[in-house]
Amino acid sequence: MQKNMGSADRIIRLLMAVAVVILYFTGQISGLVAIILLIFAGVFVLTSFMGFCPLYAPFRFRTNGKGHGA
Repeated sequence: MQKNMGSADRIIRLLMAVAVVILYFTGQISGLVAIILLIFAGVFVLTSFMGFCPLYAPFRFRTNGKGHGA
């Protein structure tokens, strides 16, 4: 599994995840919407730490500037 996410992509995903968590704990989001957004936030954190986005792979999309995948 080659990394396909650049630093900016990873930071943006982490910031979005933090925003969702803050919205949840301040009561701005709740219910089903909160659950769905928290799941997405968890996925964003996981993919950020791995540096790999499975949705990018089939399209050979990369944000890390290392050219196209093999």
